[in-house]
Amino acid sequence: MIWKVGTALFLMALLGPAAPARAQVFGHYTGADCVPMGGHMFGGYVHASDGLLGLSSQLRLSFYPNIDFGFQGGLVRSDQGGGGDDVVTVQLGTDVKFQVKKGPGISLALGGAFGVETGDNYHLMTLGPTFTASYALGNQGGAGVTPYAGVAVLFNDADIQNQESQDVTMPFRFGADFRLAPEIRIVGEIQLRPNDPYGDSFAFVTGVNLPF
Repeated sequence: MIWKVGTALFLMALLGPAAPARAQVFGHYTGADCVPMGGHMFGGYVHASDGLLGLSSQLRLSFYPNIDFGFQGGLVRSDQGGGGDDVVTVQLGTDVKFQVKKGPGISLALGGAFGVETGDNYHLMTLGPTFTASYALGNQGGAGVTPYAGVAVLFNDADIQNQESQDVTMPFRFGADFRLAPEIRIVGEIQLRPNDPYGDSFAFVTGVNLPF
């Protein structure tokens, strides 16, 4: 059943119109805890903001204790505010996360992320460090919730409509990972991107994480 749900979400992320984001370049989606060594986690997410709506997905895996890696992808349909057709772009990203403090209690993680968004006359490359803090509540082996907060410092290199620019943005993410069962988790995330010239200042993300 889990594989069927994961496969469906993956196909939706590849074929459907997708979301905002800017890997943890696009969003945090999880708390500070890393995937267990040798473990994996698939995620599928719906993003919504004033000018964007769509889907994205990620795969996380770990080869070392307290370190995991993420790979993200999807499509984006956005309104650039020019009165013309919407812009459709492809997003690809990757990130690494190092858990520097592990619960019980608060968990902390540092990481780094890299992402590329490209389409017709739209090319954006993003790179920067990330920080995540979370606190797990409930039974780790059963139901529970993990509220989390994160921030990234992202260096952007853009070529949009033949206009080149470079700047730094600092998105904040606040969310919670709701464990319905050890293998099914629902996530909700608010993304705040003040002074971001490439996207809306507020976005909401909801989706599912499926450890396997």
